[in-house]
Amino acid sequence: MKCEAEQSQGLQMEEQQDIACTDGGYVGDIVIEKFLIESKKSTPHVQLACSMQHSAFPLDGNELCVWNTEDPSQQLLALRGHHQPISAVTFGNTATPLLICSASPDRVIMWSLDECREKILEGLIPRGTVLGTLLGTVLYLRFSPDEAQGRTTDGPRGGSAPTHLSSQQYFALGDFLIYLNRLFSVRCVELLSNSSSQNTQLLTFLHKLPQSRSTLAQLEGHQGPVTAAEFCTWRAHVVISVSEDRSFKVWDHRIGSLIYNSPVLAASPLLSLLVVEGSKQLVTGCAEGQLWVFSLVDEHHYRCVTHADLRKKRERFSTRRLESNPSSLPEESRLPSARELAKGDDVEVTLPVLGLAHCDLSLGLASECGLLSPENTSYVWIGSSAGLLMFNLANFELEAVLHYRDFRNLSIQVAGSCAMMSKTSDGKAFCVLTAMFGNGIAGLKVDPTALLRCQQRPTLGTRLTVLPSSHVLPISPLHFGVVESSDQPARHRQPAARSGVRDQPLVFHSKVRSSGYMSAPHATMFSPKTNIKKDCKQSSECKNSYKWKESPVQNSPPTRLSRRLAVAEGRAAVRCVQFSEDGRRLACGSANHLALVFDADLTGTPTVFPGHDGAVNTVCWSHDGRWLLSVSQDGTLRVWSARRTELALCLGKDLLPKPVQSAQFYYIDTFILLSSGPEVQLFTYHIDTCKDEIRRYKPKSRGRAVVRLPMTGAVEVTSLSAVNDFYSYLVLTAGRNRTLEVFDLNVGRSAAVITEVHSRPVHQICQNKGSSFMTQPSHLYNLFATTAVGDGIRLWDLRTLRCEGRFEGHSNRCYPCGIAFSPCGRYVACGAEDRHAYVYEMGSSTFCHRLSGHTDTVTGVAFSPSASQLTTATLDGKLHLFVAE
Repeated sequence: MKCEAEQSQGLQMEEQQDIACTDGGYVGDIVIEKFLIESKKSTPHVQLACSMQHSAFPLDGNELCVWNTEDPSQQLLALRGHHQPISAVTFGNTATPLLICSASPDRVIMWSLDECREKILEGLIPRGTVLGTLLGTVLYLRFSPDEAQGRTTDGPRGGSAPTHLSSQQYFALGDFLIYLNRLFSVRCVELLSNSSSQNTQLLTFLHKLPQSRSTLAQLEGHQGPVTAAEFCTWRAHVVISVSEDRSFKVWDHRIGSLIYNSPVLAASPLLSLLVVEGSKQLVTGCAEGQLWVFSLVDEHHYRCVTHADLRKKRERFSTRRLESNPSSLPEESRLPSARELAKGDDVEVTLPVLGLAHCDLSLGLASECGLLSPENTSYVWIGSSAGLLMFNLANFELEAVLHYRDFRNLSIQVAGSCAMMSKTSDGKAFCVLTAMFGNGIAGLKVDPTALLRCQQRPTLGTRLTVLPSSHVLPISPLHFGVVESSDQPARHRQPAARSGVRDQPLVFHSKVRSSGYMSAPHATMFSPKTNIKKDCKQSSECKNSYKWKESPVQNSPPTRLSRRLAVAEGRAAVRCVQFSEDGRRLACGSANHLALVFDADLTGTPTVFPGHDGAVNTVCWSHDGRWLLSVSQDGTLRVWSARRTELALCLGKDLLPKPVQSAQFYYIDTFILLSSGPEVQLFTYHIDTCKDEIRRYKPKSRGRAVVRLPMTGAVEVTSLSAVNDFYSYLVLTAGRNRTLEVFDLNVGRSAAVITEVHSRPVHQICQNKGSSFMTQPSHLYNLFATTAVGDGIRLWDLRTLRCEGRFEGHSNRCYPCGIAFSPCGRYVACGAEDRHAYVYEMGSSTFCHRLSGHTDTVTGVAFSPSASQLTTATLDGKLHLFVAE
């Protein structure tokens, strides 16, 4: 394909490249150089522009060149009107009419592309409208969002409002912001004379009235040149600006006041800015390759959501990709490895953020590449001097990296300026680059689908899923539980079957002297338990009388504090909390060696389970609610009868060589799953509360290990999780070396290992187990969350073993705080050290509710499975019950 434009402009067209790719295609499918122009003057640091079908850039210094990316017959349009080099270009936000504004030190001109093309067809010279003269160096231009799209048919005075009356536009001029009304022909006044103080940086709004000129607002406060400015799309009166003073400011241009002033963020100037409407976030980057994401939600007070070092992100992305499939790429198109990056000779150290743009991915592409739906995930293109990076705002990781030097036929290897646009008609992204060293200007068309296919990690042959897809294998450790349960009734009937002689009454024909058993004993040695059958009957009646109904999924999260309760006298910390399956009872473990059970509404007298010699770190209900499991720092596991408050089973040092760290019921109460040292052990157990009256000290309950699964590398297990509400073969474990390992108990071996899950060891794994009262789509059960001290919460998908989201709005630097999924699967709650509990929505990386009322660190959280309730536990030994408004 060759360009039909005039060769006098120095325009060249490159053939599609033929570099081998991993999927059998070509690297040319990823990026195509659409044009290359050699300008007479170098333009390394200018603002370029891209729209749906056009790109614009300065040519030969003072000419504005517009390239049509869709229509070959209208490839090149050169507009002349500036006398000095153009420093900033921007497009309007409406397709009809399509406006473009260009700025140079001598003047600012607005052009209508349709009118310019008509003039050229008529043989006339196109001319634009001069908005201002002698403004100095203009660093940035930006139109405001078009208000015509948001207007109703009723005008402000009644009746229909013409389109041109409502199309009011703003644009920013480096140190200035200008208000433009298209209704009148505009002649912009001089904003600052050359004699103005250079220490005072201004953001100025001008309003052009008919036959008069007036200043709308003049915003002062930056200590350096303003490098970028954006309008808040959902609040039209709010303007955000970044500057070389390394801070950003939020303004209200209606009253000309400062809303928020950020602290200094970095050691280098902030260069780019992007406002993400979907997640209501602000993204900004600096010249040293640092990226910040701030929340623009009103209640969040512009807090920092995350801070990312792009160089480290790129190293991690490259290392992970090469480790997963090191021989997939040819040498000339392979990303640099971590060792190559460490040398610093061949690869640049920093990645300056030259531009930011939205990245739109189709639903089919997201599902094909194993990504979450774009409805809940935002992606951003990051333009840098070395290449283009696709950044995921949900998990704050790089999804793809396109290095210019990896494609040998690209003319520009190091960029000085760049602009991106992903909303093209064919679903591809378009990028305009200027060379850092040289006079070249190039246009690239990037296929994000091919890029993600080429660089995403290969998935497993059979995707893991929580829901079982096959029957239990005969060699499976779980098969033992099936056989054991089927043989259990026969074992109870066996004594009756062996009795071959019928018992007859014994008759004495002479008087027998009494042996003294008829006299009353001096002391009661034992008190036999005679209410066993009665308890069983009550439990069945209680279970049958409970009304099971499905709760609505769209319940609002619990945010109102309803009740506060001190668990014990003093400041004995509550270490863990969990609701029973029916939602009627709440169990908690305390640092004073006790496990306690409360009513769900925290009323009445709690049931106390004493016996541990250390703080209780884990409590777990059985699926039927009859048993309560507790694990303590004394290294023992105890199973209690929840209704009779007595110990039913104890597993200690006689069976386990190392202390028990965590445990739970598994496979619908068939097994007990526990971690001891570097092993995950599956125990089968038998609980018999009928004790021998002669030897009551010897319990009949017993447990036996079925299988022992060692962690890879023989590291200590810090947390484990498995589903007990339904049959599932998968067990998730976390190790001291920051890895997460998935075991498939149907085959009795490890199924997958994820390295570097967090920067510190994981202290809790929480699965989205749902509830018997609520229905979720089946794929949501594959989501699970991990948390580590100082590293927030990460959301994972078992099918892809990818981190799909991160929640970092809470404070957790020293103490391990708990997390929990809501029964509807829409929310994740967690504790924090700032005496608050936080509730995150699954589709957002910023918290939606911040629950106050605590007096110490929130150590644990638990959602009720049957009602919209949340219970939190604190380090000073208190429970808090939150209900929905």
